[in-house]
Amino acid sequence: MQLSVVTTLYRSSPYLAEFYRRVTAAAQQLTPDYEIVFVNDGSPDDSLERTVALQQQDSKVVVIDLSRNFGHHRAMATGLAHARGELVFLIDCDLEEDPEWLSSFNSDRLSSGADVVYGVQGRRKGDLFERLSGWVFYKVFNYLSDTRIPPNATTARLMSRRYLNTLLHYEERELFLHGLWPHAGYLQIPQTVHKRSKGSSTYNLARKISLMVNAITSFSNKPLVFIFYTGLLISAGAGGYIVWLLQRRFIKGIPLLGWSSLIVSVWFLGGLTIFFVGVLGIYLAKVFSEIKQRPRSIVRHIYSAESRPQTSS
Repeated sequence: MQLSVVTTLYRSSPYLAEFYRRVTAAAQQLTPDYEIVFVNDGSPDDSLERTVALQQQDSKVVVIDLSRNFGHHRAMATGLAHARGELVFLIDCDLEEDPEWLSSFNSDRLSSGADVVYGVQGRRKGDLFERLSGWVFYKVFNYLSDTRIPPNATTARLMSRRYLNTLLHYEERELFLHGLWPHAGYLQIPQTVHKRSKGSSTYNLARKISLMVNAITSFSNKPLVFIFYTGLLISAGAGGYIVWLLQRRFIKGIPLLGWSSLIVSVWFLGGLTIFFVGVLGIYLAKVFSEIKQRPRSIVRHIYSAESRPQTSS
């Protein structure tokens, strides 16, 4: 198999017909030996039925149906694990990313000898909030993590088999693929692209915050170091304040007053303590999740030419 195209399905029904047509044309320009792998991530619409109908018409289509919604990153990882091509093109099917990028990505791969060619938005799509939240995410992540991810990188990327085999060795359950892309190494080059906006996203504010917390705690221990130094600084400050109060009381004879400041200090330190315990709890929860070794996803059924019942002649 020369080429595998991998994409995931979640509320993707309106885009599937055009995506299939365009990605098929793009794949056929590279090689006749290809497959298109759709991973149904528990989509609540009729995405599964539509892709199964495509598979019945086209033997190059493979549909992997997950038992429930496991999340975008786990669904992508499942599709990559089932891809058989020497080249693997990962792309979202909502048409914000153009299937025709496959051709230009491959041209850059051939000219540079890179193992990965990925898209980077020249200007981040979306409204002011989406652009601002994206900017904050990349700034915070790259500041806290030793693994730097390119700002505004897209899901779409063309990968070699040897790079993908290396990527598949990462077995963590708390998955953040955008951090694993650069962590795996190899020569990876960006290509500036224009990503379209369909006007809505399944990533709401709560999911974006959850993704940022998961990303940072998966790739950085700096929050734990920050807790240590903050505690050290507060202890040193409190010790100095105690010495100052004692010398005022016993040397200068000034009585100790100020219950308001005491209450404020208690509330401040109490809130700080709860926050730090919460940070520690997140790290412990991630360790707990990893040691249980539960599967990243569960495949309910694979629809492919091999699984299609044979008719007798």
